[in-house]
Formats: sequence, C-alpha cells, structure tokens
Amino acid sequence: MKGNTVITIGRETGSGGRMIGKMLAERMGVKFYDKELIQLAAKESGLCQEIFETYDEKPTNSFLYSLAMDTYSGNFGAANNLMSSLPLNHKVFLAQFEAIKNLALRESCVIVGRCADYALADYPNTTSIFISGKMDDKIAAIMERYGKTADEAKSIITKSDKKRSNYYNFYSGKKWGDARSYDLCLNSSVIGYEGCVDIVLDFVEKKKKKA
Repeated sequence: MKGNTVITIGRETGSGGRMIGKMLAERMGVKFYDKELIQLAAKESGLCQEIFETYDEKPTNSFLYSLAMDTYSGNFGAANNLMSSLPLNHKVFLAQFEAIKNLALRESCVIVGRCADYALADYPNTTSIFISGKMDDKIAAIMERYGKTADEAKSIITKSDKKRSNYYNFYSGKKWGDARSYDLCLNSSVIGYEGCVDIVLDFVEKKKKKA
C-alpha cells in the first residue's frame, strides 16, 4: 500500500483518545494533530484562528451546508465562490475538511476528531479508529485532569460527547461511536492505552499487507 499512512481517531471524553493518538504518533515517528489542525486550517484558509476555536467541533443545522458540500465535492471553482456567502461555521468546517485532505497528501500523521475519517473516506491509506471507555474510568480521568467532583466530571463527559456526536453525525452522515463507522473500535478501560496503541499499529501493518 503506497502513500502516506494516516490514522484518524474518534474518542469519548475521558477515554484517553488524545493521549493514545500522541502515543501512536510517537511510535510511528510522525506528527500528531488535534488543536494543531486549527492553526493549519486557519493558515491555509486565511480565516482568523479565533474563528476556528469558536466553532471547533460544534454542530450546525442549515440547508446551506448540504448545498455547499454538493458543490464542494463536484466543482471546486463553484465551491470557492459559494464559500464567500456561507455562514462562518460552514466556512470553518470546509476549511478544516480541505486542510485534512492536503495534510494526508503531504505526510503520514495521526489526526484526532474533526470528522477526519470522513474527509479521508476516499483515501486508501487511512485507518479510522474509535476509543471508548467505562464511565467510571472516564469520570476518574476528568476528575484528575480538571480537579472536578464526580458529578461535575460526569456532566462534562455527557455534554462534550453530545456535542461531538451531533457534529460528527451531521457532517459525516454516519453515527458517532457506531462500529460500522470505523475500521476499529477499542475500549481503553479494558486493554489500556499501550494496548490500544499496540493493536492499532498491528492492524495498520496487516492492512498494508493485504492491500
């Protein structure tokens, strides 16, 4: 399988998906992109970085989005013209969409969130994974990270995952966290972060050999 190797990660809040992504990138010797993607998309699009931070992974509802994606996928010239009339949240998504595709063409990397698996759906060297975890473990992780109570941590998890789910479902047309939406789904509570990394790397190597 020729070309750059890209791993995309969807994750439940508190499951360690970001840390697993960083560990994967380190083991692979490639760059890791999470918030870094915001900076990249802002630079490539010319939009202010603060705008990306405001709309980062936030769901939206608009007929204009469907119109934009149809145009964007079929006629790039028309898409560029339409971009100027779109609401900011749509501009942000489309700019990240393009930045992710350009990134995959330039280098091997690990990308967390932002519908990266959807943006690279036609890119054969992409492996999409989803990291989940047991609620008690996720609550403990958020309590430690932010100094919250158990109830506060659970509320953070519920709200954050709802936002991520709505965003992913709307833009990708798939279901966030559903095994059918990814190549591989792992429970970090069962096998640990290192176990997740080992399985993902083994999966990627087997995928390469089969291609």
